[in-house]
Amino acid sequence: MLDILTNPVTLSVIVMCVLCLFKLNVVISLIIAACVAGFTSGMDLSEVFSYIIGGLNKNGENALAYLLLGTFAAALADTGLATLLAKKIMGLVKDRKWVMLASLAIIGCISGTIIPVHIAYIPILFPSLLSTMNHMKMDRRQAACATEFGLVSMYPAIPIGYGLIFMGIIADNMTENGMPITIPEIWPNCIILLGGFFVGLIASCWAFRKPREYQDIAITESEDLEQETKMGKDQWVALVAIVAVLFGQLHFGSMPVGALFGILVMIIGGAVKLKESDSVLAEGIKIMGMISFIMLVAGGYANVVNNTGAVNSLIDASLAILGNSKPVFVFVLLMIGLLITLGIGTSFGTIPIIALFYVPMCMRLGLSAGACACLIACAATQVLLHPTPRLARQPVSMPTASTIIFGTPAFRPSCSSISRCSLLATSAA
Repeated sequence: MLDILTNPVTLSVIVMCVLCLFKLNVVISLIIAACVAGFTSGMDLSEVFSYIIGGLNKNGENALAYLLLGTFAAALADTGLATLLAKKIMGLVKDRKWVMLASLAIIGCISGTIIPVHIAYIPILFPSLLSTMNHMKMDRRQAACATEFGLVSMYPAIPIGYGLIFMGIIADNMTENGMPITIPEIWPNCIILLGGFFVGLIASCWAFRKPREYQDIAITESEDLEQETKMGKDQWVALVAIVAVLFGQLHFGSMPVGALFGILVMIIGGAVKLKESDSVLAEGIKIMGMISFIMLVAGGYANVVNNTGAVNSLIDASLAILGNSKPVFVFVLLMIGLLITLGIGTSFGTIPIIALFYVPMCMRLGLSAGACACLIACAATQVLLHPTPRLARQPVSMPTASTIIFGTPAFRPSCSSISRCSLLATSAA
C-alpha cells in the first residue's frame, strides 16, 4: 500500500484533484500536479516543462475544433435561429410537462450533433420557458436532467459533432498509450452507456415529479421573443451553414474542417459581417476557450506522467494488493475516473489523464480495446457537470438561464443519478 501512496503518479493525481476541488484554476492545478509528478520522480523544473510543452500538441486538433465550434455557435446565435426555435417549442408544449422534457432532451441531442452549438443555445432558449415551467409547477431539476441528458449522452454514442471530438480524443490517447483503436471501433462498444443514460433520465424525472413553486421574475432575455421574428436571409444562411458543418465533418472526417466550412458559409452569405468577425471569434473563445486550454495542458500533464516511468510500477503494486479480479479493477478504475473528472470538470480534458492508467491496466488484465474505450467513455461522462462555485452559490430564482439550469445546488445530485446508472451499466457489461 505504501508503494501506491508514494508513487509519483498517485501523488500528482491527489494534488491535482485536491487543488481542483478547492477551486484553484484547472490549468494551474494541472501544471502544479505535473511538477509534483516530475519532482518526485527525479526530474528538474526545466525537464518537467519541456515535457509539458512537448505534450501540448497531442490534443491540438481537438482544441482547435472546440474553438471553431464555439465561434460557429456564437455566429449561429446571432442569426436569431434559436429564437425561432424557442417560439416553436413554446407553441408545442402547451402546459404538457412531458412534451417539455422530451423537447429539452431532443434539443440537447441536436445541439451536440447535427447543430453543434453545444450550450450556446441555453441563454436564448430557457428564459422564455421559465414562466411556462412555473405555471406547470415543474421541478427545474427535471429540466436540468433532461438538458444534460441531451448534451452528454451523445458523446459516447454517435460520432458526429462533439461525439466525433470525444471519440477522437479516446482513439488518439489509447493509441498513444499502446492500444490502437479507431473511431468506428469505439461507438459500437460505448453505445451501452446510452442505455444507462436513459435509465438515469427516467429515474430522475420520477424522483423530481412532485410539483414545486417558484417565484415569477421578469427576465430581460425573454423580451426578444415577444418581437416578431421570421425566417429571413440570415436564418436561411444559418441553415445552409449547418449543412456545411455536417458535410465537412462527414466527408473529411474532421470536426475543425466542418466548423470552418460553417463559419465561411455564414461570412460569405452575409449572416456574419466581416467587421464583426473579431467579436464573433472572441465570443467563441469565451464559450469554448477554457475547455480547449484544459485539453492542451492535460496532454502536457499526461506526457510528464508518462515519462516518469511510474505508471507500470503503480500497476504492479495495485495488482499485488487487489489481485487479478476484473470486476474489482473496473470499479477502482471508474472511481479514479470519477475523482479526476470531478476535479477537472470537463469530460474532454479528463481523457488524456485517465487513459494513462486505463490502457496499461486493461492490457494487463486482458481486456479488449473496445472494453477499454467503454470504460474511458464511462469514466469521462459519469460526472455530467461541475458548476463553478460562483454559480453554485447563486439562488434558484436568479433570472438567468445559466443559473437556473447549471447553477442550482440541487442540480448535481439530480445528474448523479444518471451518472450512477451509466456506471452500473458499464460495470455489468
